Amino acid sequence: MTGIGNGPKIVFEIGSLRFTETVVMGWVIIVAVLILCLWLTHDLKKVPEKKRQVVAEMLVNFVNNMVKENMGVKMMKYAPYIATLLIYAVFGALISMIGLRSMTADINVTATWALITYNKIKANGFKGYLKSFAQPVAFILPLNIISEVATPASMAFRLFGNVAGGMVITGLLYGALGSLSSALGLTFEAGSWAFSVFQVGIPAVLSVYFDLFSGCIQAYIFSMLTMVNVGAAAETE
Repeated sequence: MTGIGNGPKIVFEIGSLRFTETVVMGWVIIVAVLILCLWLTHDLKKVPEKKRQVVAEMLVNFVNNMVKENMGVKMMKYAPYIATLLIYAVFGALISMIGLRSMTADINVTATWALITYNKIKANGFKGYLKSFAQPVAFILPLNIISEVATPASMAFRLFGNVAGGMVITGLLYGALGSLSSALGLTFEAGSWAFSVFQVGIPAVLSVYFDLFSGCIQAYIFSMLTMVNVGAAAETE
């Protein structure tokens, strides 16, 4: 579990620019998704002849149906964005299953996504956006301001908290199981190599839950909240 307590580590520097694990993992995910998309969409036919085209069409239809049901047919222009967000969030969580740091365990990532999603300024214009704080009546201005801040903040912390929390719990349990193995004399060492009996199997089960199941569910929830907020902002255009 890399950088659980100290956040993403700096991988390399170019002058004054510092590139963290989050940035590098983002590049890795972009390349992986690009290769996957090229493979799934290679040599497409009107009538699918290969399983990979069937899978590609299933994924596209899944996202299109999500957008239609939650935002309406008129909002289908947002389908590519929702698909990108969903795929990026899923891969960002699942990458930890191969020993790399989850990209969505960085609050900077989830906060950026939440701010991009919350596009009321674009929908209403800057003057209209400011005016909306005093609607429907002026005295609820403080409540509207709190709501405006709380919505993107809750979206960012929901995804970040679940992924980062899973990393912390798994890391703590892994260390505790190692200590238990040592206390019971079930840790075997040979030079720099060490093997703890209780560290085999149990952490893997937790990793499947937190990284696979919970990661995918939270990515789906974040995408649903995105559609709700974008749809609500667009209705005021």
